[in-house]
Amino acid sequence: MRPLCRFVVAPLAFSLTVPLAIAQESPEVQALLQELQALKQRYEAQQNALMILEQRLRQVEARGAATKAAPASQVAQAGGSAASTGGTGYGTALKDSAEPPASVEDLYQEASGFFGNGTFSIEPGITYSHYDSRQLFLNGFLALDAIFLGNLGVDQINADTYTFDLTARYNWAQRWQLDVNTPWIYRETTYQSSGAGGSTSEISEATVTGDPRLGDVSAGISYKFLDESPGVPDAVFSLRVKAPTGEEPYGIKIDPVPGNNNLNVPEDLPTGNGVWSVTPGIALVKTMDPAVVFGNLSYTYNLEEDFDDISAQRGVKVPGKVELGNWFQFGMGIAFALNERASLSMSFSELVSQESRIKPDGQGWQTVTGSDANAAYFNIGMTYAASDDLTVVPNLSIGLTPDAPDFSLSLKFPYYF
Repeated sequence: MRPLCRFVVAPLAFSLTVPLAIAQESPEVQALLQELQALKQRYEAQQNALMILEQRLRQVEARGAATKAAPASQVAQAGGSAASTGGTGYGTALKDSAEPPASVEDLYQEASGFFGNGTFSIEPGITYSHYDSRQLFLNGFLALDAIFLGNLGVDQINADTYTFDLTARYNWAQRWQLDVNTPWIYRETTYQSSGAGGSTSEISEATVTGDPRLGDVSAGISYKFLDESPGVPDAVFSLRVKAPTGEEPYGIKIDPVPGNNNLNVPEDLPTGNGVWSVTPGIALVKTMDPAVVFGNLSYTYNLEEDFDDISAQRGVKVPGKVELGNWFQFGMGIAFALNERASLSMSFSELVSQESRIKPDGQGWQTVTGSDANAAYFNIGMTYAASDDLTVVPNLSIGLTPDAPDFSLSLKFPYYF
């Protein structure tokens, strides 16, 4: 279970040197004002925390969709032909009379994204991700800079996401590749909170589920501009566009859970970011018999979007604009053949996101504090050549930072025509 994800501290900010007018108020009025201020700050803190969590989950899920849309995180989309034709790539590392084993060919195609002599491929896949975080809320103030007076609450969030996606790829002239990725997403999130009624022993729980729905559909085009030769890797430039076809996370209302004034939960769970995005990238693949090394770098620019409602408060509708934080991602890894049919790969990848901003109508831009993220992963996977046309690709991704899911497990079935 992941330790503390992020501290959200909402002090009452009442100083011992209060204005004389408030000091002359009756103790009962002062107590009511303090309680009202505490409830308001606690509610705003939880609204911001839930918004931040949703944005991080969508960013991470978008990263996963992009990874699945282009094998090995869009590593160099080239060179599968070299493995099968005996030109550059594995053909230069093996004897002239030798044929590369099936596992080597599948390994290279999985790392490069090209299909050898094939023209078209279809790839169904399923991914399960688990995210576990805890948040600490302090509602009170420090006396004498050392003693905390007030209520303490601990919130825990367990999020499970199941994604079934279908990717189609078309290879043209061994230089160009087009692909389309369509995901369907089912989400279930459990919220737990202690501190109900000011008592740390009172714990309540609420679970929110989202029916399986369409996520954000993406499409990409890749061009191999450099062929592998001794000392030079295959190199590919790619460009992806993602459309906001999934359920957007803005305007989803947050309601209190009966019996716990510390816990508020959303009425629904989104399946998309709600904005268009463009991702250019470059990727490299180099064979070092019997291994393949690869690396990639990409940058995602999210377009500004207008929404009819960006408020999470029940009964309030606030139109406005959203500027989701841009992010860049890089990765590197190595893969090698185990035997005639099986191969193993290991890699590291990281996504760094900027803060997001919102602009309610009639107001200026507001930065969503804490919406930046740094999600790092260690990935270990296999490719198994089930037949000449079908490959089985399991992969385990382990989160290395608090912003990344604890783990993601995927299983893909590329079929080449």
